[in-house]
Amino acid sequence: MYKAIAANKRNTVIIIGLFVALLTAIAVWWGNYSGNGSSSIMIVGFVLLYTLFQYFMAGSLAVAMSGAIQIEKSDNPRLWNTVENLAITEGMPMPKVYIINDPAPNAFATGRDPKHAIVAATTGLLEIMDDNELQGVMAHEMSHVKNYDIRVSTIVFGLVSAIGILADMAMRAAFWSGMFGGGNRDRDRNGGDNGMGLVLILIGIVASIIAFLIGPLVQAAVSRQREYLADASGAEITRFPEGLASALEKLGQYGKPMRKHSTSMAHMYIADPIKPGFVERAFSTHPPIPERIARLKKIGSGF
Repeated sequence: MYKAIAANKRNTVIIIGLFVALLTAIAVWWGNYSGNGSSSIMIVGFVLLYTLFQYFMAGSLAVAMSGAIQIEKSDNPRLWNTVENLAITEGMPMPKVYIINDPAPNAFATGRDPKHAIVAATTGLLEIMDDNELQGVMAHEMSHVKNYDIRVSTIVFGLVSAIGILADMAMRAAFWSGMFGGGNRDRDRNGGDNGMGLVLILIGIVASIIAFLIGPLVQAAVSRQREYLADASGAEITRFPEGLASALEKLGQYGKPMRKHSTSMAHMYIADPIKPGFVERAFSTHPPIPERIARLKKIGSGF
């Protein structure tokens, strides 16, 4: 299990590193062809600032988008006690606990660090899970908090979103270059505005491909790695992998999406909130449930 955890962390660092390198290459490309090398620094700075904004606002945005409602112990002692016991076991701060009014069984964790963590479960999850299964699910979510998984996912989401904005900026800059630069024949003859406009269009197209095709693939790859890691860590916390394995079986059998969901936060949930029965698709943020169950059972045989 520890080898799997180490491999997941290593793979995540490699994936994010390659993505950042690709982003930097686009920024340098833009700077070189614009004739203003300092624009590369401005582009990278913008991406970092936008990612930083996402980093600090992730928890609030996730709660607002999911419709989750914060609870106290008296509101749902069963969920509260489960989370509290796990926090005490791991020596972690007690996270804020939320419930989502939705019949689809699911749960998620968010927050930039354990001191600002949030865990949430749907009413559907609380209805169909027994105590061991609920403990397994919440141990999985607490593992996301403990391993700083949500921080990694938030950074990747911020990078992908920022590249999408840059793509739009490049296309708009190309449009305005064509609108206001085409009248100068000397500059056109020397390949000035027209050449720059074509380069901006090309950069916009490449950035769009990265934002809307490669970006989601990177998000999915990182998320899958973190899901495997959280499964393994959750099993280590409870010492009862069968509880989470049984919970995943129930999640896999539920074929309906959540009533209120967003593709931008799908990676946060323990199971795909959009199409739970179609986890094998290329852009899925979750690994196949049968594979996750098989890994848990293998871990269980080692205890």
